[in-house]
Amino acid sequence: MMDFHFLDKMIMGTYVLVIIYVGIIRKRNVEFSEKNFILSGRRLSITGFVATLVTTWYGAILGIGENTFLYGVQTWFIFSFPYYIFALAYAFWIAPRIRKSRSISIPDNFRDVYGERAGILSALILSFLASPAPYLLGMGFVIQFMFGLELGMALMISTIFSAIYVWNGGFGAVVRTDLIQFILMFAGFFILLGYLWHNVQSPILLIKDLPDSYLDPLGGNTLQYILAWFFLAAWTFIDPGFFQRCAAAKTPEIAQRGILISILFWAIFDCLTITCALYAVGKIQPGQAALTFPLLALDVLPFGVFGLFMTGIIATLMSTIDSLGLLSAISFGRDILWRIQSDNRKLDTVPFIRKGLIIISFLSLVLAFLLPSIVQLFYAIGSVLIPGLILPFLNTIRKYPLAMKGAQAVRWMGIPIIISMSWYIISTIKGAPFLGIEPFYPGILSSIGYFYLIQNRNKIGRASCRERV
Repeated sequence: MMDFHFLDKMIMGTYVLVIIYVGIIRKRNVEFSEKNFILSGRRLSITGFVATLVTTWYGAILGIGENTFLYGVQTWFIFSFPYYIFALAYAFWIAPRIRKSRSISIPDNFRDVYGERAGILSALILSFLASPAPYLLGMGFVIQFMFGLELGMALMISTIFSAIYVWNGGFGAVVRTDLIQFILMFAGFFILLGYLWHNVQSPILLIKDLPDSYLDPLGGNTLQYILAWFFLAAWTFIDPGFFQRCAAAKTPEIAQRGILISILFWAIFDCLTITCALYAVGKIQPGQAALTFPLLALDVLPFGVFGLFMTGIIATLMSTIDSLGLLSAISFGRDILWRIQSDNRKLDTVPFIRKGLIIISFLSLVLAFLLPSIVQLFYAIGSVLIPGLILPFLNTIRKYPLAMKGAQAVRWMGIPIIISMSWYIISTIKGAPFLGIEPFYPGILSSIGYFYLIQNRNKIGRASCRERV
């Protein structure tokens, strides 16, 4: 356990109390209907939209520090630039359509186009895809660093804390707390960069002194590996966080403009975090890479200021944990438990979402224990699950979606996931990509192949019908 100054502890403790007050105690007197709990009554303003979308996207903040410390500017090419591209596409193509539709969740789209079984399967996939496991792991590392607790206990504390105000306040509580956390995360890194610039050296001199490998866009990895990360950014299209915020926006225009403004803030924050992480090169040990930001801050910041920075780190993590915890709970509770257990669909969905929150919290803890690396956990989940969901979802938002029977849609989602998962397991056992190919590629290729197979079958079927007529 590190011996931190009382003022640092007081600042972090104040943050916890404020979040509890804003997220739990200070609740509006509203009945928690489905629309209120999941979408905050579809009243999300541009300010709330930007704050909650920006903060939710940066839960892997320790992973940013870890990857930058190990591989340099490669981080921008795998965690930043690709997401700007897909977010732009989302803003102009998908966001307005979501707000104009009556769907509350992504599985609603699957259910409307493919039927009930496909809707339930998509919800199950999304429950794991939106799992807060990587971010719970990051919070666990921070709590372990600050208080010297065992990782398991640290993970339990972070899980319970985030689940409490989601349980009580739903999406409205998430938005209210995200407004605070937006300010804290930016303030923390602006302060850290200012101290580094003033007391160490300017960013320009820093870049000149870095080894050449840290300026390599590939970071010593293969182009195939980098491209796999680029395609994983298509995660944006099936990100329940994007969908929920667009559905909750007051108007389609707010949904579109909110994403465009968010991209600008993401770019600013990426510059802050990647630049700060580069200052850590040569200052900490490789085995400490996951704690790049806390250790760097401890080295250069005075007491009090250090506490403010760590509060920003915690805020960044919490903003993602609570959002993804709620989204996974919605997918599992509303779109699986409620639809399976409720004979009368007039039953309130909120109790089922709360049940889902408990289940998802437990499963996320298990995932965090199984793969205790933020970057690798993120990569594993994306590589296995995205190939099964991306194309079926894009088909649902087409003006004239390809018609599929329920069984066909289930296979379209299931086959790519089985292939990618098998490929990932074999690669893990071998210690290198199987046949030199990353798991994402065989999964997405099987999804494309199945799409064209069904499309051709349907064309042949229609032609046969016309002949009989």
